[in-house]
Amino acid sequence: MPRPFRFGVVAPLRSDVPTWRDRVRRIADSGYSTLLVPDFPQLQPAPAPLLATAAALTDLRVGSWVYASPFRPAWLTAWEAHSLTLLTEGRFEMGIGTGRPGIEDELRDKGIPDVPPPRERLTQIRETVTRLRELDGPDRHTPVAMAVYGPKARALAAEVADTVTLVLGDQPRGEVERMTREFRSDNGIELAVAVPVVGDTVAPHMAPPDTDTAALHAADAMTVLPDDPAAAAEEIQRRREELGFSYFVFGADVAERFAPIVAELSGK
Repeated sequence: MPRPFRFGVVAPLRSDVPTWRDRVRRIADSGYSTLLVPDFPQLQPAPAPLLATAAALTDLRVGSWVYASPFRPAWLTAWEAHSLTLLTEGRFEMGIGTGRPGIEDELRDKGIPDVPPPRERLTQIRETVTRLRELDGPDRHTPVAMAVYGPKARALAAEVADTVTLVLGDQPRGEVERMTREFRSDNGIELAVAVPVVGDTVAPHMAPPDTDTAALHAADAMTVLPDDPAAAAEEIQRRREELGFSYFVFGADVAERFAPIVAELSGK
């Protein structure tokens, strides 16, 4: 039995606050399940207050997409995540990963010269989830969405994550199928895919602005969908059937355009 579809939107603050609040309300009215924000220190508001604001405005679930583990000590990320679970009455989902490409330079620019290697970052994620489970206790469970690519990250996600999102670019469909196969036998794990490119539109804070959209379309990449909602809906259903993806994450600029897809497929 396939897992029901759900849809999330990455909605960074790129306008004045009232305009952003209006966008959040429209996303909620369009039937999306989850409002997500990126972790870009000093370029965006901190995730926690932004998500708390969104949760107070709507009944949406909210989540980080995704915390970069090197930016904070494990105890601090866990505390923030647990606090959001408490304040949103269980509507928060903690997305976490080892950091986007180029994060080493970001860390040095912010005064963190000793950048932890990837293996240590995975250890940070494990410790973060362990501390979060301790804070949640027996009465709460903060869902963890882990962004992964390599085999060690995928192995950790199989242990600690509720949702797994593969960090993808132009990988062939066959390669993606091999990676998703590891998780599809575990019915407890939800498979998510972030789609930063729709048509020729590149979502801010989901992919670089100079992304070669034509090359991604030519590669039949998982990071793109056609601009036409009907064609996109057909491809979304194909990806669940062939690859197991049931949670699709879009950029805010296409949220209203894809609202008919959400209305048609959510929960089915």
